[in-house]
Amino acid sequence: MQSVAGMHKKLRTSKASKNAARQWIITPANDCCEQLAKSLKISPIVAQVLLNRGINDIHTASSFLRPRLAELIPPEKMPGATEAAKIITQAIKDKKKITVYGDYDVDGITGISILWHLMQILGGNVDFYIPHRVDEGYGLNAEAVEFLAKEGTELMITVDCGITAVQSAELAQKLGLDLIITDHHRPDEQLPIAKAIVHPAMDTSYQNQDSSGAMVAFKLAWVLAGEFSAGDRLGSDLREFMLNATSLAAMGTIADVMDLKGENRILTSFGLRTLAECKLSGVKALIETAGLTGSGLDSYDIGFRLAPMLNAAGRMGHARLAVELLTSDNDMRSMKIAEYLKQQNEQRRRYERKIFKEACEIIVRQHLNHPDNKTIVLSSPDWHIGVIGIVASRIIDKYHRPTILFNTSELIAQGSGRSIEGFDILSAIKACSKHLKNFGGHAMAAGVRLPAENIEQFASDFESFAKDNLIEQDLVAKISIDAVAPLEHFSHETVKQLQLLGPFGQGNPKPLFATKGVRLAAQPRRVGARSDHLQLAVTDNTNSIRCIGFGMGKLEKKLLEKDCFHVAYEPDINHFNGTTSVQLVLSDIQFD
Repeated sequence: MQSVAGMHKKLRTSKASKNAARQWIITPANDCCEQLAKSLKISPIVAQVLLNRGINDIHTASSFLRPRLAELIPPEKMPGATEAAKIITQAIKDKKKITVYGDYDVDGITGISILWHLMQILGGNVDFYIPHRVDEGYGLNAEAVEFLAKEGTELMITVDCGITAVQSAELAQKLGLDLIITDHHRPDEQLPIAKAIVHPAMDTSYQNQDSSGAMVAFKLAWVLAGEFSAGDRLGSDLREFMLNATSLAAMGTIADVMDLKGENRILTSFGLRTLAECKLSGVKALIETAGLTGSGLDSYDIGFRLAPMLNAAGRMGHARLAVELLTSDNDMRSMKIAEYLKQQNEQRRRYERKIFKEACEIIVRQHLNHPDNKTIVLSSPDWHIGVIGIVASRIIDKYHRPTILFNTSELIAQGSGRSIEGFDILSAIKACSKHLKNFGGHAMAAGVRLPAENIEQFASDFESFAKDNLIEQDLVAKISIDAVAPLEHFSHETVKQLQLLGPFGQGNPKPLFATKGVRLAAQPRRVGARSDHLQLAVTDNTNSIRCIGFGMGKLEKKLLEKDCFHVAYEPDINHFNGTTSVQLVLSDIQFD
């Protein structure tokens, strides 16, 4: 088998839970499975997964298996895009100074890069601005608006932020700044004053309400490119750039954990295919520095290899460097920045491990892992602001509780929260807003600022809200099984067909299957630098298949003691020494 280091790419969502047994939610077999499989000439296993995704007719299934760029929603249908494009077109022609103002995460970074690149091609006088995560925080802030106005900005375009910035928008108007807002976050009842708002929620009939900030920027760029083109077709240079821009928009969509359904899936599918041939100097440097070849890239490579390097700029320093990378046309400078971001990401990982260890010790010491507790709220003056959100996600993986971590090094504490399925953390925070200075985000992730002295009362109210809105079953970690099947179903051809269902991610998870009553077909072996992973082979009398269980090393002894057990897994193709074979990446092992 291939080395454990080589197989870490296959980890995805399959790492073993360190908690109590997870509940398996098994999708019942669908009566239409055989007919759909026959019509599409695919394995019934693949047909079952399509039906599980709500795809039950031949036309929709064919489109899903072979997504085409032509099936994207026409860009002019994005609410506000046409109006905004006309304003930007006039500003470019009038040589006005334009500043693209965006968020410091990958979604904002890629969205800024798309608009900046395009306006450069169109001859615009354009610059970009990203607030500092620690010094300025998320969103459009008053100090930045004043600074940009003083520096001569005449038109400001937000990316991935601004939809709730009512006061900052008023300030921009007073200072004579024209403002265009492009965003995808949840709007408040009061909208900011702007020349145009490009946002899917501005028209509830728009088919992709789950657009990323980069997708919104991509659609605006597409309409803007059309303003400078004769007829319906883009000129060759604009067409080449827009194809490159699909890679950037795909990065933003995957990194921001958007549902990979509908046009999000179409765009990411095409963006991943074009990533290998992307002509942008920074993208090529990023791929090379991450140790990837560019070919065969998937959503995992973006989510866990490329995006963390881009995010590291904003988390550990300033995200402006990441935008400089993606907008650079200098190969040497691009490689320098990419290498630096790689180092920053490695430092981020060290901080993350340290904070996670400290947080888990506090949770155990304060009995926050007791079943009666519905949430986890922790604080420390020593926890890096740029890392606490990632650590909150790791705590949820371990304890399955809505979690908020705070840095209390200043009088105003900054927090980052993550949630579990079925619990809207933004609504929960809003219910406790009397303690807060400001907050923002969405149902699964949010940022919070409040006086440090208010944390204890906020935590109490947050816990009370959760107790009123969560039931015990919500706090049981679950895994969804697409089908229970014998091992003989997973031939090399079937597993290749399953890969056509990608790209995988939020809303389109990698297919997960289960086989019950399997036995060991070979002695299990602990592998990895810390012997924390497990290699084994299982059989159910229909077939024998090799498996890898990440984080399952401690189960070696128990497996040897049991005659049979049940496995949940992601089937995969293992490439090693020029040969290929089917292997199972284990997600869970359960015993009777």
